[in-house]
Parts: sequence; structure tokens; C-alpha cells
Amino acid sequence: MAELTDLSAALLLFALLMYLMLDGTDLGAGVALVWFNGEDEKRAIVHSMLPIWDANESWLVLLAAGLLAFFPAACSLLFSALYLPLFVMLLSLVLRAMALEYREKAGRLARRLLDLLLPLSSALAAVTQGICAGAFVSGDLLRGPLDWASPLALLCGFGLLLFYLLLGCFWIRWRVEQAAEHRLLRSGWLLAIMSTLVLAAIVWLQPLPWLRVWSFTAGKVFMTLIPLLLLALCLPALKKRPLGQLIIALIAMGMTAIVVAAGSYPWIVPYEIKLYDVAASEITQRFILYGAAVVIPLTLLYHSWVFWVFSGKVR
Repeated sequence: MAELTDLSAALLLFALLMYLMLDGTDLGAGVALVWFNGEDEKRAIVHSMLPIWDANESWLVLLAAGLLAFFPAACSLLFSALYLPLFVMLLSLVLRAMALEYREKAGRLARRLLDLLLPLSSALAAVTQGICAGAFVSGDLLRGPLDWASPLALLCGFGLLLFYLLLGCFWIRWRVEQAAEHRLLRSGWLLAIMSTLVLAAIVWLQPLPWLRVWSFTAGKVFMTLIPLLLLALCLPALKKRPLGQLIIALIAMGMTAIVVAAGSYPWIVPYEIKLYDVAASEITQRFILYGAAVVIPLTLLYHSWVFWVFSGKVR
């Protein structure tokens, strides 16, 4: 039963990683839209996201559904403790979808409003996701209805916004032809340095999960590589390789999420509730895992097909 619960938790972690890396990239590109004034540039950035944004969010649906199925009691506690930031996040994602889908057919005035709504809703979604992550790591979820609004959680919200923006800069440089190359390049360097500093501040505020991971050899490797990868994004050798920069940034984000998850294991509500205390029955977990063995490969195939069909630069 313990091994089955660990497998269920690993599946949720995989869905979380896919969401952070895929939807985090187009959320960052949506926030970066505020830096552009030309209609052609804005249209190209939006068109680079239109074929993939809804598929990217399918991982968030899988994560929420999996959490409810595998750990229903923990799902109830987490959603009750984080209902306000979660509500703002979901509302922001809906508004972001509206801005993306309706922009092309909107009139001139409505398009200006949507061009403001898209970066604002994308930024709100990023910040609230970071706040939820920070509240989870802090372990203060069950102590009061507003304890999620701690300095650590707010700093995590700001840090995730920076990281998403970093991904968005590299995405636009890679996918959009004739984008503001020098502006995005300088912004990428600045965001990489700021992300490293914010990550160091987060570790300083809540060192326990990081210290637990540091006690293992693989943990030492991961925690050493994360800041090195972020700082490597500033290397002149990568100046003309936006795809390489995007891949490096995605690896750094994935490694950070894995370190936090490993440092919090086996708690599903840190220092309060363990995975094994709130796991669903063995029959339920096996049933969901069998379904996931079909759904997740199909989702990955669909993603790969979409990226292949819409490969190349957007003009």
C-alpha cells in the first residue's frame, strides 16, 4: 500500500511539473505582452500561444482530479485553506483564455482592453500559484484562514512570476520572428539574476526542505546545479540560442520543483498530515493509475503532435 501511495504521489508530481513548464511558459509570454506596443508583434505573440494554451492547462485539470481521487481528505483541507488564492487563480485563467480567444475578432477599443487583460490575468495566475506553493512549503495551512498570506508565500508568488516571465522571454525569442530581440535578451539576463536572488531568499526563509534534500548526494547535485543553470542563461554563448536558453530554464524549474517535493516528502500538508494518512483505498488508487496509464501517454502524444504541426516561427 505504501508503494502504491508513493506511485500516486509521483504521478501528481509529474502532472505538476508538466503544468509548470508548459503553461508557465505561455503565462510568462502573456505577461511579457505588456512590453510590446506594435500590433503585429502582439498578434504574433498571441498566435504563438493559441494552439497550445488549452492543452497546457489540461495538466492542471489532471493534477486537481488526481489529488481529489488519490488523497480526497487532503484535497478538502488544501482547498479549504487556499480557497481565496485558488479562486483568484481560476478566475485569472478564465480571463486569460477570454483575452486570447477573443482578441482577434475584437474591435479596436475592445482589443486594447484585452491587451491589458491578458498580461494582468497571466500575472495574477502566476502570483497566486506561487502563493499556494509558498503556503504549502511553509506548513502553516491549517492554523488560520489567512495564514497563506505569509512573507514566504508572497515571495514565492513574486519568484514564480519572475520565472514565468523568464520562460516567456525565451519562448517569444524562439517562436516569434522579428521580436524585440535586444530588449528580450536584456530582460532575460535580468530575470535570470533576479530569479536566483529570490530563490536564495526563499531558501533562507524556509531552509528545512532544502536541508533535508542536501543530506543526499543527488540533492547536493540538484541544489548546486539550479543556481548554476540560472546564471548560465546569461552566458554570451547562448545569446543566439533561445531554444537552448528555454530548455535550460525549464530544467532549472523542474529541478527546483523536484527538490521542494523531495524535501516535503512524505508530507502532503507539511508537518501536519502524511501521504499515507489520507490516501484513498488501494482499489481506488489502482483504478485511477490504470486510467492514467492510458490518459497521460495520449496527452503527451497530443502535445507532441501540436508542437510539430505548429513548429517554426510565427510571422
